Amino acid sequence: MGDEESSASKGDGAARIAELEAQLAREVRISRALREVGSALGATLDLDDLLELILDKLTELVGADRATLYLLDDSKGELVSRIVVGGEVRSIRVRVGHGIAGAVAQTGQPLRVKNAYSDKRFEPEWDALTGYKTTNILAVPLKNHLGRTIGVIQVLNKHATQFSDEDEAIVTALSTQAAVAIVNSRLFLSLIQKNKQLLETTEQLEHRVRDLSLLFDLERAMAHATSIEALVGAALTEGNKACEAAGAVVLLATDETGDLVQYVVDANDDAVERLGVKSGEGFLGFSMAHGELNVTEAKADERWNERVEGKYPFDTDSVVALPLEGEGEQIIGAIGLFGKGGGRSFSEDDVSLLRLVSANVSTAVRLFQASEQRERSERLTTIGRLLSGIIHDFKTPMTVISGYTQLMESADDPALRAEYTEEILKQFDQLTSMQREVLEFARGERNIFIRKVFLRKFFGDISRQLGHEVDGRAIELEFDVDTKLTARFDEGRLARAVHNLARNAVEAMAERGGRLTIRAHKAGEDLLISVSDSGPGIPKEVEGRLFQSFVTSGKAGGTGLGLAIVKKIVDEHGGSIAVKSSKKGTTFELRLPQEEQSKDTRPGPKRTKKPQRPAERQTVKSSG
Repeated sequence: MGDEESSASKGDGAARIAELEAQLAREVRISRALREVGSALGATLDLDDLLELILDKLTELVGADRATLYLLDDSKGELVSRIVVGGEVRSIRVRVGHGIAGAVAQTGQPLRVKNAYSDKRFEPEWDALTGYKTTNILAVPLKNHLGRTIGVIQVLNKHATQFSDEDEAIVTALSTQAAVAIVNSRLFLSLIQKNKQLLETTEQLEHRVRDLSLLFDLERAMAHATSIEALVGAALTEGNKACEAAGAVVLLATDETGDLVQYVVDANDDAVERLGVKSGEGFLGFSMAHGELNVTEAKADERWNERVEGKYPFDTDSVVALPLEGEGEQIIGAIGLFGKGGGRSFSEDDVSLLRLVSANVSTAVRLFQASEQRERSERLTTIGRLLSGIIHDFKTPMTVISGYTQLMESADDPALRAEYTEEILKQFDQLTSMQREVLEFARGERNIFIRKVFLRKFFGDISRQLGHEVDGRAIELEFDVDTKLTARFDEGRLARAVHNLARNAVEAMAERGGRLTIRAHKAGEDLLISVSDSGPGIPKEVEGRLFQSFVTSGKAGGTGLGLAIVKKIVDEHGGSIAVKSSKKGTTFELRLPQEEQSKDTRPGPKRTKKPQRPAERQTVKSSG
């Protein structure tokens, strides 16, 4: 009996030892698998390789046929895996809550299925597609460090038996490693993506800064350009610097004749050279007609032209050119860069910079041409107004000439006839001065002939000339002039101003007569000239618009230019004009500054000083 018990005890001990040895071997295999997976986690960044290793270890440790890993796509609520079918990689998509893996993803709990085809949750479609026969299944959730399910590991077909608790523990342990690998991979990929985005953003910012710097340099360079040559020269110089080009060229049609002209700037010399070309000649001619071009072997290209590119003072081995766009789809020219530094070809960055330069050049050229056209139009308009004023003021010298001509007809005294002739010649001088004023303005000159004038002689001449205006009318002409004074002004222009004011006064008093008074004296440092009449005053409807062109109170033959001309003459002298009007009459006051800094715009005749005389009052009366 004792021997039997001893034998049984030895048998139980041996079985126990065998079981423990088996458990130890399993734990060793699990420990080795975890170490290999851990080493792989630190040694590889390839998630696919790492997950394949984990699945291989799982199938080996639990003695299964195969293992599949599903990852959760939160945006679609699906589990996604990949399998190879007939040599083609295909995706498996399982809705959360559907199938064995979908049930595990939904509950977050492991699941063991002894007979797959007897479980209602099993979906046999993939077996039918692949020809594989699933018998039993062990599915375990993949959870991240927050305990959230991010996928499912599914192990299929345990060899010769069913999946046990130990198998579930092994798969759960390795699923934790798989979850760590997946999370780390996603974090790493996210970091790489963010770094890539940061690099792209940095590069974009660098390009923006470069573009803004170029725009600033272009604006600063072109801001003070006073000609097309200066404008395009400034732009081409900046283009050469920005793209490291040997030279730059702009092709434009001249505004006056429409001929094509190329403006050429060498990077080593900022001087602008003009080169006349024919339509379609050279690379810029082609670009103007057909659009953008970027040529590396320029000299071997059929569009290279000896008469055009051959005359450039710089290397033309490579070229990039763009058309200059005007309003709408109109092409107004072309711009090009030649000879990239170091023998390189022009890059896309160079093309982008050239587009930026071309847009600014196009805008600047259009604005400059529009400004020139507007200036020409304004000048023509002003010349028209000036001619209207001159024609208006022809009345005075023509009236004087007519009067003295009639006097000469009845005068027998040679000395008297000579005096009349001298007065007529003075009026022709006045007409010549008016003609010269128009020509000077047409040439862009605005000179007034300021010089020292003796008031005694100046107003003496005006007195004689106005005598013809009032002759035969019930108008008393009176002068109150400080004749000892000299003043500085343009004698011809101021005489026109006084004549215009006096003629307006005479016409205002023509019906009932009255008194016309002209005064001149010093008021501080200024010369004050006033023209007063005793007429009916200025109509209310034109009081606020007196000095505008073509404003008239409705008098017969009036043009509305007289007072506008007076205002213009006073403004040219830097002076001011004021008016006072009532039913008892009107007074215009001209105030002309007499500071020493007033300079003659051209030299006047020299005069010797005469002894000063006391102030005189000169009165000329004429009654009809």
